[in-house]
Amino acid sequence: MEYIVSGSFQPLAIHSMTDDDRLMIRLQEGDNTAFDELVDLYQSPLLGFFIRNTRDVQLSEDLTQDTLIKLYQQSWDYLPVGRFRGWLFRIARNLMIDDIRRKTNDALVRAVKRPRDEEDDVLYRIAGEMTSPEDQADQREVAKLVEAGLQQIPEEQRQTFTLHHYGGVSLPEIAQIMDVPLPTCKSRLRLAREKLAEILRTHGITSSSEGLSDDSESPG
Repeated sequence: MEYIVSGSFQPLAIHSMTDDDRLMIRLQEGDNTAFDELVDLYQSPLLGFFIRNTRDVQLSEDLTQDTLIKLYQQSWDYLPVGRFRGWLFRIARNLMIDDIRRKTNDALVRAVKRPRDEEDDVLYRIAGEMTSPEDQADQREVAKLVEAGLQQIPEEQRQTFTLHHYGGVSLPEIAQIMDVPLPTCKSRLRLAREKLAEILRTHGITSSSEGLSDDSESPG
């Protein structure tokens, strides 16, 4: 397949393509089963990202559906060069920002019902990575503290953390999504982790020196 670049056809470098890129190419060629596969792959990461930022399950489900619809509608805008996650989560973040602007603060702080089991699994994994082996006995309690702590940190730090650990988005991609330099993105992630670790310490839980290292570019 060839793509138009600056008014001329240029071949796409095959070695730069990912499995997501190949699915997008199939979708661009009219294969709607590729869209079903993308939904299966990204519905849960998107839902986790929205839940951790809005604390509203119904809203998160709606935003996830809207993002996937946008993916389908804007599939022809995507150039398969190995940056699908960044492209998708930029759509997701923009939709969330637009929704926040339309709603009152009261609507955004409604009580949230229990997240789905798969979301709990991610939260427990992160809680385990942030604590020492001696403090991992009660993962549910630690997970609750991490969940509450996410709501106490600045929005930019929370979005960076959730994009990275719930969305599976690399730091360079997050920098592109949020339109900030990579060092700023890394700093926000570090500050988010430090705040969460501080919250755990106030409850007598020590953080692990090995979990959630600052120089990682993809979730563990």
